[in-house]
Amino acid sequence: MSLKRITFSFFILNVLFVSGQSQGNKVSEVLSNISRYYVDSVNQKIITEAAIVAMLEKLDPHSSYIPMEELMEAQTSINGSFFGVGIRFQIIKDTLNVVATIPGGPCEKLGVLPGDKILEVEGKNIAGIGLKNDEVRSKLMGELGTKVTISILRRGQKELLFFTVTRDKIPVHSVDTYYMLDTEIGYIKLNAFSKTTVQEVQDALVKLKAQGMKSLIFDLQGNGGGLLDAAHRLADEFLSGDKLIVYSKGRAYPREDRKAYKSGLFEKGRLVILTDEYAASASEILSGAIQDWDRGLVVGRRTFGKGLVQRPMGLSDGSEIRLTVARYYTPSGRFIQKPYDDPEVYKKDITQRFLNGEFTNADSIKLPDSLKFYTLTKNRLVYAGGGIMPDVFVPLDTSAITKYYSTLVQSGLINTFCFHYVNENREQLKSKFSTFSEFKQKFICDEYFMKLFFDFVNKEKSDIQLNEEEYMVSEKLLKLRLKSLVAQDLFSLSEMYEIFNEDNEILQKAFYLIKSKDYDKFGL
Repeated sequence: MSLKRITFSFFILNVLFVSGQSQGNKVSEVLSNISRYYVDSVNQKIITEAAIVAMLEKLDPHSSYIPMEELMEAQTSINGSFFGVGIRFQIIKDTLNVVATIPGGPCEKLGVLPGDKILEVEGKNIAGIGLKNDEVRSKLMGELGTKVTISILRRGQKELLFFTVTRDKIPVHSVDTYYMLDTEIGYIKLNAFSKTTVQEVQDALVKLKAQGMKSLIFDLQGNGGGLLDAAHRLADEFLSGDKLIVYSKGRAYPREDRKAYKSGLFEKGRLVILTDEYAASASEILSGAIQDWDRGLVVGRRTFGKGLVQRPMGLSDGSEIRLTVARYYTPSGRFIQKPYDDPEVYKKDITQRFLNGEFTNADSIKLPDSLKFYTLTKNRLVYAGGGIMPDVFVPLDTSAITKYYSTLVQSGLINTFCFHYVNENREQLKSKFSTFSEFKQKFICDEYFMKLFFDFVNKEKSDIQLNEEEYMVSEKLLKLRLKSLVAQDLFSLSEMYEIFNEDNEILQKAFYLIKSKDYDKFGL
């Protein structure tokens, strides 16, 4: 990168500080002096990017810098798609394994199969070299229409298979799954707010309503947010009239109101939003609007607490900053951003909540009276500051999580075993369970299956010894995890969630509320 371009990037950034041209000149002077006089040669790109990151960190926790080479991947979840070969993969024993092909994607069309091992890309070996996930993406992702040749080792065949794959648009779905919990209650799990989110949710709502849905559980657990526009338009599917959904304002940006503007697909019927401590940003816009208008209940745990709006700003070399330009507020006027005066405290906030007992006891959450607000139709008490407080608190259940179970999860051996088990028994499993419904009802992690698992763990990592006492405590949870991952490898991610949700305590509480008279107590 040339010094001229570096200086230009700094100039663009510094005008945002309203600190005068002299401050921008000072940065340019430092860079010039380093370039001309520093004792050793300097990588200008590294020090420039370090300086940009340091500047943005002084502003707030969410203003960020994205280098050009990382921008494509960073935009994937927002765009709802990327250009690639269309596989889900897992690196096992330093070898790239195809877990599944994306339906309709390039690899599926060419005949690449789950269980295939990719040993070479463009004739260069990638096995046994310490391959990382980001390296896989850089080798297989690329521009639309470009080609990449891969060499595959397939089970039962001695010779390598060669495929020349033309990269195509691969969808990244923000709806993980949707299905009916019973004859009247639908369920949708959303992982992000992207350009395709509203259409995906609309499609799910139409299909669920066709199956008889009268009530809906909308799961935002773990959803870190995304596009403000997607949150606005999605809330409009649930809110009637021209109700205010969110407003934002900043020093350089006047107040902007975003309201409901059309007839939504689910404006009537019982609605529950599921949240936890990792639901943030756009998730908080949606749950805050639903709560403020008394349209539905928020069930779970206090959300993350991010009320800052970032705007992407491209730099001259193709990199980008995402600069906080405004604060957003819920319809009742709540600003739910948690304090960020101390960056270290901010980073440790979730851990501190756990240590304070907030995950297991709602009374551990202490909020001042100054943060009190009231909903707009039923005048119910709600709070600003530090996230969205749920209407119904659900404690984190850790009773089945033992040290032995945690060690197994962290080792990655559960995932690896399930991949091998399905890969080695795929034909028999497909023959026995031709539909997911059959699998869900009849597949059991029986004594023989568990022996296979424990033998695999002992072979792969002998230092993880079976702890009989802790296994008895975690048995149900471990078997559920194993079954869900077998379902994922045999069917898809959607079926994995449907199995694992049997132990989702927040979902189970929401289901009970909708089925019981307790929902009516809120007067919604």
